[in-house]
Amino acid sequence: MQTNTKIRLLSNVVIIYLLFAFAWWSVLLYQKNRDTFQAKADLLQLQYQLEHPDLGDEFEESRLFQELKSRFQRQEWMILGEGLFFVISLMIGIWLINRAYYKEMTAAQQQKNFILSITHELKSPIATIRLVLDTFIKRTLPEDTIRSLSRNGLKETERLLALVNDLLLSARLETAYQPNLEMVELCSLIQDILQNYPGKNIQLQCDAATISMVADKTGITSIMTNLIENGLKYAPENARLLISLKPSDSNLDIVVADEGYGIPDKEKKRIFTKFYRIGNEDTRKSKGTGLGLYIVAEIVRAHKGSISVLDNLPSGTRFIINLPLRQNNAQIA
Repeated sequence: MQTNTKIRLLSNVVIIYLLFAFAWWSVLLYQKNRDTFQAKADLLQLQYQLEHPDLGDEFEESRLFQELKSRFQRQEWMILGEGLFFVISLMIGIWLINRAYYKEMTAAQQQKNFILSITHELKSPIATIRLVLDTFIKRTLPEDTIRSLSRNGLKETERLLALVNDLLLSARLETAYQPNLEMVELCSLIQDILQNYPGKNIQLQCDAATISMVADKTGITSIMTNLIENGLKYAPENARLLISLKPSDSNLDIVVADEGYGIPDKEKKRIFTKFYRIGNEDTRKSKGTGLGLYIVAEIVRAHKGSISVLDNLPSGTRFIINLPLRQNNAQIA
């Protein structure tokens, strides 16, 4: 990071030097052009007076002077035009370089964050599973303790499996993901997903008794799971999470509104980037890899839908997903 800062500082110094040097040489060239014009005008005037001694001071109105003046004015405009073009080109180049540098640094930071988060996400369940197995080997335990430890080990195994599935799905989304379309009943599907979150303050509102749509059932499950976990993760304990399904003639709005800490406006356009997480991984306490919202956005896009994020009042975030109830030219499995 320190080396990159030094290189960027050196680049800025060189760019500033080029700007000042070009400005200086432009001024000198402009002045040289004016001096040349004045010298040629004086020489031409002297010749004119020798050839026309009876015409007095009418030299500046003569055809020769006007042609000379016009030629040097064109040269001045050429100097100004080339200078302006150079400055604009240089500024565009600086902007492109800074943008590329910013993207490179952002990608490097995201990669660092991902490595830190994925290391933690892998080590934690593996350590728990290892501890459970080590306890089974070294000790004779009561039946209820065995069941409790087994449940903990199974829970961590499922967490590890979910992480691996997210990594595989994120790789597929970039290359070979195709929705496996079928008729899906949304209210029932989401109610089944909510069974995985007992004791959580989650409410589901369906504007119709049944809401069916053509979609990838696995993809919709992944969308809802990620949004639910995101809403629970970044909210106080027992905060309400409201899920609303609002169908129209051809579209469906899925709204997931939490009462959490919210997302700053400057971060709203970046949260769907792969591996991106708000804050710094060294200080962030919540679990995650930065893949959840990326997966949500890509699956929504694959379903020809759209997703937006707004503030929830008085606090929290609302994710609004708009999906077509029917896919054009869809082959239903």
